[in-house]
Amino acid sequence: MASAKVTINSPSGLKITIPTGIFIDNEFRPSLQGGQTFESVNPATGKTLCSIARGSVSDVDAAVASSRKAYKTVWGKKSTPGQRAAALFKWAELIEANAQELAELESLDNGKPVWMARDFDVADSAGCIRYYAGLADKIEGKTIEQVEGEKLAFTRVEPLGVCGQIIPWNYPIQMFAWKVGPALAAGNCVVMKPAEQTPLSALRLAELSIEAGFPPGVLNVVNGFGADVGDAIAKHMDIDKVAFTGSTATGRRIMASAAASNLKKVTLELGGKSPVVVFESADLDQAVNWATMGILYNQGQDCTAGSRLFVQDSIYEKFMPKLIANFKAHKIGDPFHPDTFQGSQVSKVQQERILSYIEAGKAEGAKVEVGGGAWTEGAGEFANGFFVQPTIFSGCKKGMKIVDEEIFGPVLAVAKFSTEEEAIQLANDTAYGLGAGVFSNDSRQCMRMASALEAGTVWVNSYVALSNAVPFGGMKASGMGRELGVDAIKEYTQVKAVHYNYGEDLDWPLPAKL
Repeated sequence: MASAKVTINSPSGLKITIPTGIFIDNEFRPSLQGGQTFESVNPATGKTLCSIARGSVSDVDAAVASSRKAYKTVWGKKSTPGQRAAALFKWAELIEANAQELAELESLDNGKPVWMARDFDVADSAGCIRYYAGLADKIEGKTIEQVEGEKLAFTRVEPLGVCGQIIPWNYPIQMFAWKVGPALAAGNCVVMKPAEQTPLSALRLAELSIEAGFPPGVLNVVNGFGADVGDAIAKHMDIDKVAFTGSTATGRRIMASAAASNLKKVTLELGGKSPVVVFESADLDQAVNWATMGILYNQGQDCTAGSRLFVQDSIYEKFMPKLIANFKAHKIGDPFHPDTFQGSQVSKVQQERILSYIEAGKAEGAKVEVGGGAWTEGAGEFANGFFVQPTIFSGCKKGMKIVDEEIFGPVLAVAKFSTEEEAIQLANDTAYGLGAGVFSNDSRQCMRMASALEAGTVWVNSYVALSNAVPFGGMKASGMGRELGVDAIKEYTQVKAVHYNYGEDLDWPLPAKL
């Protein structure tokens, strides 16, 4: 039985029609668990957008069976790199052709500004799919010299099989593209679980994948909750790999489930508490602007958010007024207004979590320089939205929750330092290691810091900007494996060694060799 569609009336006047079912075999279906549903909410208004089919263990089983069949019959080794590339290229074109619709859908479901979703998230996602389309026919093995005239060895780089992918709610379209791009290009089939807070763009992308020409079963999407669908994917005995982006706590549970089941491969991109270090030689105005961007972009809901800012004491008094002015300068509110930079947090739960950290910062002795609570200036339909004031705390120290724990919101903890050695110690004094930033006009200092900082990505005199061609991932408790770049293809392939004897004869019994 086909699942229903729903039409959402966007504030722009656009009518967006999307399927609401579970996507298996290029069809949208109701949940096998009694047709259960859950609600998707617009966080800027607090109002329900629509009801979505809620997946269960049975739906995951059906999706995995579909993907396994596709892998054995029409994809994987039964497909050519050219076929996979053609479908990916077409998909990228369709994403670009529907960019405005996807951006508005993303904004309605996530709360971020439409322009940001369109010009960055959607554009980057199309670019990511296109990047991996171009790599589909460039997955290469190698030959290894053995004995000339007798034998050689070579390697084959092969897909893993069926991959489970679990994506977060902060960048729904981008995380979808980051995961499926390399997986499909390498010949794997995918069972995707979008975040329960933001399922809509994944369903629209799945619909576009049919038009792009992907055979049934190559991509399946199971909506639902982590405790049901995510857990079933992590434990499934016929899934060969699970890729997850989200919290470190959930990543630990997924890794344990993967190990306890069939020892499936795991890629984890987890939390962060990224340091940004500003030295006295830096271009002060540019450092202020990038530091502002680093914490406020995407409402602070970014794993690499520069949430710990360390400013050299000699420039601290000049730096802070500029930083505070930046925090006061940007527009907050209506995600559909072209001047809005900061929309709502993704959910009421997330808003309340951020506000609890702000209260903890106050209680533990940090000073609020600006912000410090819920943003309540919204009028009309936005009065019940889940907004938070951009907040700066000064006087921050190790041991405070706002310094030690990931907040995932527009909250910045600032502290001073005196020497380069002290800056390195403060920056690395965290369990996380996803991102870090350095601002200095001393090139030797920049290179020393890039080497010393314990993070998977280090930005020098910029922050938060990524490239589809550059690998991304974490150190320490921020995860394992890499996404983006050629490195991501490696995460979705396995190397088979072949020893080929074409000229050596074996005598038996083996002669004694002196």
